[in-house]
Amino acid sequence: MASFAKIGLNSKVIEVLSVNNEVLKDANGVEQENLGIDFLTKLTGWAIWKQTSYNNNIRKNYAGVGMTYDEDRDAFIPKKPFNSWVLNETTCQWEAPIVKPDDGQDYIWNETIQNWELVE
Repeated sequence: MASFAKIGLNSKVIEVLSVNNEVLKDANGVEQENLGIDFLTKLTGWAIWKQTSYNNNIRKNYAGVGMTYDEDRDAFIPKKPFNSWVLNETTCQWEAPIVKPDDGQDYIWNETIQNWELVE
């Protein structure tokens, strides 16, 4: 199955639908995104549709409702979890300004002190 995100106001993802991969194949059997968009447009009416992928090989991240589509980066970006976090331009994922400890213990981000706290 191929997945497509419907883009609404402010470039927000408002819906994600799946279509059979056969819908995307052209006369040569090659998958084409525009064929999926044409199918969804006929099915649902006009909208802005962008293909997305579970394995993140299309548009950086699998689209989900509430995420943003960034046209300049051609990527789906999740909601920013904390004001201090910065966008990783390669992955289009938000990252804490301090690397999370990798010692096998559980931590949560504390925005007030802008650091990781051990979960007791």
